Formats: sequence, structure tokens, C-alpha cells
Amino acid sequence: MLDVDINVKRDDFCLQVCTKLEAPITGILGASGSGKSTFLAVIAGLLKPQQGYIQLNDQRLFDAKTNLWSPPHKRRIGLVFQDGQLLPHLSVHNNLLYGYRNITQSERHFELNEVAKLLEIEHLLDRKATALSGGEKQRVALGRAILYSPSVLLMDEPLSSLDERLKNQILPFFLRIKSECKIPMVYVTHSPRELDFLTDTQLVMSDGQLLANGN
Repeated sequence: MLDVDINVKRDDFCLQVCTKLEAPITGILGASGSGKSTFLAVIAGLLKPQQGYIQLNDQRLFDAKTNLWSPPHKRRIGLVFQDGQLLPHLSVHNNLLYGYRNITQSERHFELNEVAKLLEIEHLLDRKATALSGGEKQRVALGRAILYSPSVLLMDEPLSSLDERLKNQILPFFLRIKSECKIPMVYVTHSPRELDFLTDTQLVMSDGQLLANGN
């Protein structure tokens, strides 16, 4: 469970969110500039709120009252961006293991072979990241995040740069992650169709506030 009560001010923009996210996949819909990516950045530890707290399961990540601040590398959160952000000088194999190698054996819940099979990228392992198509890059980015064995996956418009054909290919993989990996997800997008496909639990980000979906 993700329990969030935060206040973040950046220039003229204010993000104020008080919510508990408990669904296997929570969808967040919103227009550009509404605060969706800022919200994920705060959870991931890339941006520090001025007030409030963040709790992930039994781990307190941030608490303004006690000056508690857990840095990103200690949060065990997987973050997938819209462009994948693979390391171009590494092979797919080494991109996949980038986070995996930074956690202990006891913290590893998944192995390379099973994740590569799940995402159907076994045949790509020896390729450079620069030799991948857009859809392949996103599957590799997903695999890298899963192999980090995160407590939650944050998806920041992961399909927005892809055409409809590639989106239709990749969307089913998110459901496979849900059913086979059992990792909770927060899925941010501006596409209602993606959320309708993935989840019944949908919220709307508007002007820095997270609201129930009136639809």
C-alpha cells in the first residue's frame, strides 16, 4: 500500500495530494502539466516535498515532521519513463541487470531468464540498446525495472511515444506483470483507453490535485 499526504511547491505550481493507493494497478489520468509526473517523481525520491509524509507498505520514505528522507536508491521503487532511458553503451543483457546487480541475493525475487521470457526479449539479449525498436526498448525498460525487485512500479506515460500498433503489442505485457510478478503499479497516462484496458481503479490529476474519476 502507498500512503501519501504531501505538499510540493515548484515556482507557481503546487501539488497537494492525500491518498492511499492499494489496487494492483492504479491508473492516473491527466492533461500535460497537471502534476502527474511530479507526483511520481516525489514518490520515487527525485523531488522532495515541503510538507507531509510518504509511506510504502511498512517503510516510511519521507516525513517532514521528523526530517526523515529516504534517497531514491534506498526506496526499491521501479520507474519506467516514456522513452525507456536505456544506457546506450550497454547491451540489452547488461541494461536488464543494471539494478539487479545493486541488490543482494536475498532481495532478488526474479531472475533474468524468467523476465526475458515473460517479456519475449530472449532473442534481444546480445543487442546494443541503440539497435532496438521503440517497442523493444520499452519491454527492456520494463524488464530492468522488474529485475530490481521493486515494491512498486511507477509508469510515467510509458507508451506515449509509440504508435497504436506498438501500444497494442505492449499493453498485454503489463497485465502479465500484474498476474505473474504481483508487483503493484501506478500507471500515469493521458490515454483513457490504456487505463480502460489495464484497470478499473482510475484517478484524475488536475491542477496538482488527485481526484476520483467522475467517469
